Amino acid sequence: MSKITVIGAGSVGATVANDLMIQGVASEIVLVDINKKKALGEALDIYQGAPFHSPAIVRSGEYEDAAGSDIVVITSGMPRKPGMTRLDLAQTNVNILKSIAEGVVPHARDAIYLIVSNPVDVLTYVFTKISGLPEKQIIGSGTILDTSRLQSELAKRFCISPKNVHAHVYGEHGDSSFVPWSLAHIANNHVDAYRHNAPDADRIDWHQDYAEVEEFVKKSGAQIIENKGATFFAVAMSVCHICKCIYSGAGTALSVSTMMHGEYGVDDVCLSVLTLVDRKGVRGKILNPLTDEEVVKLQASANKLKEVIGQITY
Repeated sequence: MSKITVIGAGSVGATVANDLMIQGVASEIVLVDINKKKALGEALDIYQGAPFHSPAIVRSGEYEDAAGSDIVVITSGMPRKPGMTRLDLAQTNVNILKSIAEGVVPHARDAIYLIVSNPVDVLTYVFTKISGLPEKQIIGSGTILDTSRLQSELAKRFCISPKNVHAHVYGEHGDSSFVPWSLAHIANNHVDAYRHNAPDADRIDWHQDYAEVEEFVKKSGAQIIENKGATFFAVAMSVCHICKCIYSGAGTALSVSTMMHGEYGVDDVCLSVLTLVDRKGVRGKILNPLTDEEVVKLQASANKLKEVIGQITY
């Protein structure tokens, strides 16, 4: 038996629950929301598609129904609206998170908590501080979606499968994020060397477009929100991927947000660097060598987050 509780039955939470069932990630999925009718309706809608997929129970519930969960996914919070930065949401969603922590943690102390609500790095930090749980059980979705956006864009430019793109976004899930291009590889070639060794070099659209690609990654979320009002499909897929990596137990390198303890000169803040995730949660960080310039960017991202944390009450 595998059980995942999803807190928040809005667009992200409901899509996460639906994807978890479609992908057969858990045998029991519980949806919890302050709007109980919404949670019930979403759970019914999802469960009635169960005959087409892996057998799973999908139901709505209360915080106490999280008991026995392997993973608790927290998606509740005010959504980011057009023109609003993720950090603008901080205090409101911190208050919501505090209420959730008080309600669910006593019933699921052994679960791995996956924080998805924004600003995710700030909320992951606050949850780490207030939950009383071991840090290894707390993971923020961090820049995993940014990384997916990066990899899909590079795959398009290099005419290759995204699975052959090894490049990640570090730092805050937001404006101060950056790509450590020194670590970016396409099929075992550095991103700037791949064209020289590729069989179809004439098809490749790459001119060391670092700034252009990073700008695309940073603005993708806002562009989607401007066009359709919210982002939830890709983020739900990224959350399901994290859950599958947790269950696999093999140890998967993911750009997720966790507490820093001096790595790269960054301490007492949550942000994303490559991190090994397994059945027990966070196994540890992969300390890939960064250039001096990249370390400066990571520290600047950390300082930006610390400024926000210093201005909120938790």
